[in-house]
Amino acid sequence: MSETVNLAEMSAKQLLGYYQEKLDEEARQAKKEGKLVCWSASVAPPEFCVAMDIAMIYPETHAAGIGARKGSLDLLEVADEKGYSLDICSYARVNLGYMELLKQQALTGETPEKLLNSPAAKVPLPDLVITCNNICNTLLKWYENLAKELNIPCIVIDVPFNHTMPITKHSKEYITEQFKYAIHQLEEITGKKFDYDKFLEVQKQTQRSVEQWNRLAAFTHYKPSPLNGFDLFNFMALIVCARSRDYAEITFKKFADEIEENLKNEIYAFKGEEKRRITWEGIAVWPYLGHTFKSLKALGSIMTGSAYPGLWNLTYTPGDWESMAEAYTRIYINTCLQNKADVLSKIVTDGKCDGVLYHLNRSCKLMSFLNVETAEIVEKVTGTPYVSFDGDQTDPRNFAPAQFDTRIQALSEIMESNEE
Repeated sequence: MSETVNLAEMSAKQLLGYYQEKLDEEARQAKKEGKLVCWSASVAPPEFCVAMDIAMIYPETHAAGIGARKGSLDLLEVADEKGYSLDICSYARVNLGYMELLKQQALTGETPEKLLNSPAAKVPLPDLVITCNNICNTLLKWYENLAKELNIPCIVIDVPFNHTMPITKHSKEYITEQFKYAIHQLEEITGKKFDYDKFLEVQKQTQRSVEQWNRLAAFTHYKPSPLNGFDLFNFMALIVCARSRDYAEITFKKFADEIEENLKNEIYAFKGEEKRRITWEGIAVWPYLGHTFKSLKALGSIMTGSAYPGLWNLTYTPGDWESMAEAYTRIYINTCLQNKADVLSKIVTDGKCDGVLYHLNRSCKLMSFLNVETAEIVEKVTGTPYVSFDGDQTDPRNFAPAQFDTRIQALSEIMESNEE
């Protein structure tokens, strides 16, 4: 049976697993064949590397997967032993620990025990890294450190913070020049001329993937909702890792078609029993994803709003440099407080949410720093109550299930009293 027929018979969940493994296998195969492998920041533009047939690996997604499989602690301990501070992003520490073990393996020819026993997806060391500071400046030092440790090129795309909105023309022009310089660097690294015709096709593919991602996310606007927002956390892997490939488009379209069929048949995420709807602000707690989902579900609360998956709503006009520049700089955490609050208020309203849950993430200072101010503005605009909880995206030592349960119980009681 051909691959096409097999893929057609797969569910969206099966496609998700299939394409995640396919991407990793492509990187492993590229390394065997002497082709280039790039480790990339999650919201850095993949369009350039994909246009040049460079295999892509995303350390943030890779670390999240390790956390979800309960394997982050071993790699965090490797990073601890190397002297990395506990206050550094745990995605970075998991990745730097993983890199250290791969490096040891490459130098000695023997696989360290922690790598051998790790549930981490097996990916090769990079030949270059590319990063972008539109989500945080930690990425700059993290990728600089990878480049120094491995003695490989580091491409940095500088995307200035937007202190005012709308985004200024000079900012878009500056980012456009950053894009063009990154292309120049890739030409030097690969020894090949950049194919602008192929680049245009890659841009078009990216937009088809983003269109299906947005179509999927919009199902949370229905009440009752046929989609639980936690599903977006899982499927987000492909909007990060494969948005410039048809893998993401195929998977999201399949999932959206499945959800649409459920909606027609009045099949809902909570079988029509949802009591209250919440917005989750912040990154998922990957090591405790199941606990956070089940605890909310036990209270009849469904997550129908989150700005986190929306970071990859990278809609732009293919062929228009400034349009692409704007897409990569308007990430809501790369904008001023008022715009951040405006974005979140719209998400609360569109998701018909009754309350907001803020993740005070020890690892992600940028996403947590203005949570109190944001929460106050959003509450004033939408009238929705909020609570926060302490946590971390991949370090299980920084999350207390009992505290989380207490906080969401409090939010549930507030939302319930507001209904009276």
